[in-house]
Amino acid sequence: MEENYNVGRLFKGGLAILKKKLQDINFAIIGLGLIGGSYAKALKNLKVKNIIGVDSNPIVAMMAKDEGVITETCIDSMEALQRADVIICALYPDAVTDFVKENVQNFKKNIIFTDVMGIKGDLLEEVDKFLGPGHDFVAGHPMAGREGQGYGQSAAEIFNGSNYIVVSRAQNKEENIAWLKSFAYALGCKDVVEVTPKEHDEIIAYTSNLPHVMAVALVNSESMNSNSKHFIAGGFRDATRVADINVALWADLFMHNRKNVVAEITKLQKQLGIWERALATGDREGIEHMMSIAKEKRKELFNAKNFR
Repeated sequence: MEENYNVGRLFKGGLAILKKKLQDINFAIIGLGLIGGSYAKALKNLKVKNIIGVDSNPIVAMMAKDEGVITETCIDSMEALQRADVIICALYPDAVTDFVKENVQNFKKNIIFTDVMGIKGDLLEEVDKFLGPGHDFVAGHPMAGREGQGYGQSAAEIFNGSNYIVVSRAQNKEENIAWLKSFAYALGCKDVVEVTPKEHDEIIAYTSNLPHVMAVALVNSESMNSNSKHFIAGGFRDATRVADINVALWADLFMHNRKNVVAEITKLQKQLGIWERALATGDREGIEHMMSIAKEKRKELFNAKNFR
C-alpha cells in the first residue's frame, strides 16, 4: 500500500474532507469484528493519524487500542464521534439503524457515512430517516473476508486484490461517491464497481446468498452420517466451506434479501431438474453438454486477467 496515498488530491472542490490527505482524515469505525477490525488495521498501515474505534465489547476496543490499531475508544462516551470525518459502520444489518438513531447527535455536520452490509434493500432508507441534512450515506460492500469471525481474525490484507461495491443513490454527492471509490483502491482493492441498491441485492443473492444456502443444505442432507467423513475430499470441502457460518449475521442477510434469494433457489431448482431428467433418461450427451458449458464459463470467470 502507498503510505502517502492522498485521496483528497483527486478533487478540486467539494467538502473539506475531500481536500485532506487520507492520513489526516479522522475515521470512526463502528464494530471491531472481522471486517471493522480489518478496516482499522488497514488504516493503521496507511498511516492514518486518528482512528476512533467503537465496539459493544469494551475488552475488544481496549485490545485494539493497546495494539495501536486505533487511537481512541468510546467506552464511556460517544462524544469522540464528534471529531469523525468518515464513519464506517461495520455492524450487522439490523444493528445499523439503531446505532445511527442513538448516536446521530454526535455526528458533525458534513460527514461521509458508509457501511459494509451485505444487503441494502430498505435498510438504507431506514438509516436515512435519522441522519441529518449534511450527512451523506454512501453505501458500500467490501467483497472481502475469511473464515472465522471477530477481531482476532481481522487483517489488513483481506482487502488486497478484493472487489469493492459502491452502492450509490441519487441523493449522494458525486464527489463523495468518487472519494469512496478512491478510498477502496487505497485499501488495496483491485476493482471497484458502482451499482444501485436493487442491482446489488439481486446480484448478491446469486453470488453470495445462494452458495451459502447450498453449503448449508448439502451439510444438512440426510445423506450426511457418521461414515461420510471417510469419503470427503477436496470437492466436498470446497462446496461446504461456507457452511461454517456466522448464524446471526447470515440470518439477517437471508431475511432482508429473501425475495431475491427465493428467486435464485427457483433458478437453481430448474437447473437441478435438468440434471435429474438427463440422469433418469441416460442422456449422456446432455450431461456432457451442461458440464462443458459450465467448464468454459468458469474458465472465463477465473482466468488470469479477471482473477489475480
